[in-house]
Amino acid sequence: MRRPWLIGLGLAALLGATVGAAVAVGSAATTWGDVYRVLGHRLLGLSTAPDPTIDRIVWRLRLPRAVLACLVGGGLSIMGVAMQTLVRNPLAEPYILGISSGASAGASLFYLGFLPPLLGKAVSMPAAAFAGGLMSITIVYLVARDGRRVSVPRLLLAGVAMSALMASVTSFVTFSSPEPDKLRAVLFWLLGSLSGARWGLLPLPALATALGLGALLVLARPLDALLVGEEPAYSLGVPVETLKRGLIVLATLVTGALVAVSGAIGFVGLIVPHAVRLLVGVPHRRLVPLSFVAGAIFLCWADLAARTLLPGQELPVGILTALCGVPFFLVLLRQRAYQFG
Repeated sequence: MRRPWLIGLGLAALLGATVGAAVAVGSAATTWGDVYRVLGHRLLGLSTAPDPTIDRIVWRLRLPRAVLACLVGGGLSIMGVAMQTLVRNPLAEPYILGISSGASAGASLFYLGFLPPLLGKAVSMPAAAFAGGLMSITIVYLVARDGRRVSVPRLLLAGVAMSALMASVTSFVTFSSPEPDKLRAVLFWLLGSLSGARWGLLPLPALATALGLGALLVLARPLDALLVGEEPAYSLGVPVETLKRGLIVLATLVTGALVAVSGAIGFVGLIVPHAVRLLVGVPHRRLVPLSFVAGAIFLCWADLAARTLLPGQELPVGILTALCGVPFFLVLLRQRAYQFG
């Protein structure tokens, strides 16, 4: 029983060090002492006002970005746990229901000026992305319904089909755009980016992630039962259909909100739950919170690499998560000790 606690403490300490590194390291030279002075002045009023340039770099640029990376990485990881349990498939991830593809299509239509002028002026790009994801998952849900039940095979197939359809819409819109500068910006966003992070952007992903984390912790026991199968879960008194609908709604809200602010960052929700499951097993009361912390750590380091690997320019963070995630996932699948479910 002590091992999960030790792993949790280790991950928490690593998360603190990771956030510190994300704030201290960058193209502009800052030290850990600068970080402590800025945070002490801003949060506790313990020191004199730091240099305005250092204060801007640490407080207004890097710290909001590190916090957003934690929220997005942690949120996508716990939604990966939820989706893998819902469909009882180790290859499931938060984007499997077509939410990210719908959000990408909505963002592309907005940013490249393909929405009607009245609608384009009334919404922002995050709102357009969220609306696109919501429309996509609504269609998937309606197709997956089988009377009162939600058919998991239909859910998966409809999600794959909607993902392909929305990806086609995005490709058509980007191909038809006459403005290369806007096209480059949209493609950068579609591959995932945290470069737009600022304090005013954080309440939405923070609220969505807190909602997802709290709900999954409350539902830990029903999720354990659902992972065994629908019939055993029914026999244990779990309202399976209600639980499945609740997970779909939760995934829509959380994933849609995160994709709206960061773009589609792949592989976080796929590999992190597997890695944590290998360490602490399948019980969701341990798997969910530790997946959140591990996802936050992973995306923080990926974002740090994305903005420091190439001098003078920044890579989309989705490229780094794929480069790191795919080899790790393939190695993980070769582990004989690993089991899903």
